[in-house]
Amino acid sequence: QEQLVESGGGLVQPGGSLRISCGASGFTFSIYAMAWYRQVPGKERELVATITSAGGFTTYADSVRGRFTISRDNAKSTVYLQMNSLKSEDTAVYYCNTYLPPRTNWGQGTQVTVSS
Repeated sequence: QEQLVESGGGLVQPGGSLRISCGASGFTFSIYAMAWYRQVPGKERELVATITSAGGFTTYADSVRGRFTISRDNAKSTVYLQMNSLKSEDTAVYYCNTYLPPRTNWGQGTQVTVSS
């Protein structure tokens, strides 16, 4: 059964840092580009960052470029998102998934709250 499990979220002050993780199982993780998305209540899910299957190329939304870094460890079937210089507008539930196309079953996400 395919599964995506996000973890590492929490409460952080503005300007702080956080690293979130996503473990994948049930499919061949290493052949897929992966992505991080985020969603706030009442808004559509937003694409935050992508990484190619071997990790050699990444892309970022304009709102996070220069502050966030996506990476992956194919041996562990895990994708990471390092978030620095966090802002209140980064508050959201963060999800990972394969990129184009995403898996049908999304994980539960991990809540990131940026607040003083």
